Amino acid sequence: MSQTRSAEDGILGDDMLRTDPQRSHQLDIVPAASVGRSAPLGATVTSGGVNFSLYSRDASGIELLFFDHEDDRQPSHVIRLDQTVNRTYHYWHVFVPCLQAGQLYGYRVHGPLDPAKGMRFDPTKVLLDPYGRGVAVPRNYSREAARQKGDNAATAMKSVVVDPGLYDWEGDTPLRRPSSQTIVYEMHVKGFTRHPSSGVPEATRGTFRGLIEKIPYLQDLGISAVELLPVFQFDPQDCPPGRVNYWGYAPVSFFAPHQAYSSRQDPMGPVDEFRDMVKSLHRAGIEVILDVVFNHTAEGDHLGPTLSFRGLENNAYYLLEPDRSHYANYSGTGNTLNANHPIVRRMIVDSLRHWVEEMHVDGFRFDLASILARDSAGQVMSSPPVLWDIESDPTLAGTKIIAEAWDAAGLYQVGSFVGDSWKEWNGRFRDDVRSFIRGEDGSLRRFADRLLGSHEIYRYKEREAEQSVNFVACHDGFTLNDLVSYNQKHNEANGEENRDGGDDNRSWNCGAEGPTSDPEIERLRNRQVKNFMTVMLLSLGLPMFLMGDEVRRTQQGNNNAYCQDSEANWLDWSLLVKHADFHRFVKLLIARRLLRDIGPERQRMTLIQLIRQGIRGWHGVKLDQPDWSSYSHSVALSAEISKEALLFHFIFNSYWEPLDFELPRTGMGKRVSWRRWIDTFQEAPEDIVPWQEAPIVPEYTYRAGPRSVVVLWASVGEGPQHT
Repeated sequence: MSQTRSAEDGILGDDMLRTDPQRSHQLDIVPAASVGRSAPLGATVTSGGVNFSLYSRDASGIELLFFDHEDDRQPSHVIRLDQTVNRTYHYWHVFVPCLQAGQLYGYRVHGPLDPAKGMRFDPTKVLLDPYGRGVAVPRNYSREAARQKGDNAATAMKSVVVDPGLYDWEGDTPLRRPSSQTIVYEMHVKGFTRHPSSGVPEATRGTFRGLIEKIPYLQDLGISAVELLPVFQFDPQDCPPGRVNYWGYAPVSFFAPHQAYSSRQDPMGPVDEFRDMVKSLHRAGIEVILDVVFNHTAEGDHLGPTLSFRGLENNAYYLLEPDRSHYANYSGTGNTLNANHPIVRRMIVDSLRHWVEEMHVDGFRFDLASILARDSAGQVMSSPPVLWDIESDPTLAGTKIIAEAWDAAGLYQVGSFVGDSWKEWNGRFRDDVRSFIRGEDGSLRRFADRLLGSHEIYRYKEREAEQSVNFVACHDGFTLNDLVSYNQKHNEANGEENRDGGDDNRSWNCGAEGPTSDPEIERLRNRQVKNFMTVMLLSLGLPMFLMGDEVRRTQQGNNNAYCQDSEANWLDWSLLVKHADFHRFVKLLIARRLLRDIGPERQRMTLIQLIRQGIRGWHGVKLDQPDWSSYSHSVALSAEISKEALLFHFIFNSYWEPLDFELPRTGMGKRVSWRRWIDTFQEAPEDIVPWQEAPIVPEYTYRAGPRSVVVLWASVGEGPQHT
């Protein structure tokens, strides 16, 4: 082979590039490679070819492999990088001229195999590029082959060369919607449309394309942001035998979208289809927030597979136990990323920048974010560098950054998480609202605090109320329907003898475990889900609810359905008919919270923003006499908004009998006439009515039914119409 100069510095001789002699065809590239550059990391497409750069401090040799197909048993070309030519400090690099987007590649990395020193190099394994923008998965992918001894080329995932500049965004930009105007819908890309009842064609069910087809439903529901369960490429085989990792909390790449979520299976298909989805959601006014997993990878514990990081620089990427042969496990999954190591810090921030700049997402929810506060010894840091890197990065400024502020090792930082712009999943809101709604003694004071922004939790921080992400159900735990249908978890289908999943569910089955034909129990359950949704959407904070909760989706009592990829976990669209009354309730509640049903001159503020300005005080059944005792199960709250000449009165009755509540007679110095907007004890359509159709309350007392929530409003200028 002859040597060919490129725009990059230096030339490699013919011995640096070899072709598999058993292959009769060749890659369509110039048969020479040049030195390349150490930055940027990953595969970077230029006008003359592709620059490859990889970090490995302790490797003794690296081979860059090219494949024609994802299931090829041998690479078509191999470039052996020379330590004296292709290495700068700890970075290995090479430039390959004439290479184009869509090319499949991987690495073999040589070095010591010495677990006692934390080194796990294995040149028989094909490794993914940590910065690879795309991943191709062979149909016969084998996690087991990556764990056992021997070559795994035919069954290994391969990285894909991606050129981000080839996509036409048509002027799209992130929406930057204020948090006060945000309602988050936590959803699973596949589960949203995979069920046959979705009406989505078979070819696009469970894909980014399928989600696009259901955007009109999301618009009609009224949510303003979707929070997607992990969409980074993950290992579906990282789960118990015979099951599938459905949730996706098993990442193998932090830059590539999950291939199986694309209806296009060409190398560039997943990247472009994801961007089509983001662009379409933005056109509908809906933001895209990604659930990101930077706390661990799918490589598992010391017996796990070698997929990428373990075989590149195990000591750098993972937290290791003192004996170096085992992994620290603060994630509960077998390993923990060494997030504050310089190379890992850089990778995390570069990943976030990539998803903002090249994929146009609007924000991130960080799974087990407290792990990111740990140092290389696992100790909690007061100012974790990676968190401040994220906080201070100008590209990420203005994006929504949400922390799940705890980890699997007992570190719980809700209310004390580092950073000024971070919002937090408020797990205490979930627990305390559940306790109050089910009628638990001693829960009222905590419930009242959660309702008004959780000041007890966030008292040391002067921030917007939306720092608290309020939810009562999420992917991890019972669905909203199951919260009122089961006293105990039922996770037998997971194959772990019902030992997995949380035990502190604070649920109540309303009188029967699971499905029932008893109409009274069903009416109570319907009332309870309305109570939960009303409290969550009218509390001060940023509300989030789970996909399908608006139609009472069930998981049959499974509170840890991470490995259930079946109709038991997918959204059954026939529930739109079965629970049409609750779906209508949620839609009207969302519309009023965001003030979407009134004139545009007042749309700059939400209902919650208005209420926040006018809180007057707490009441019991008697005005100005709240009962805060541990045996009290009811409370009322009033607000007066002088700018809008509006009064509000909220009644929360978790007692099992009806109670008569006194109502204020005056507001702003004038007698008022109250109207009933919500009463969850009423049957549909009287449970919630369009705002301006709210009927007059004839007296200055209101009977709140057992286990109900009531919301009344009055317009001061309307005048009294009571008897």
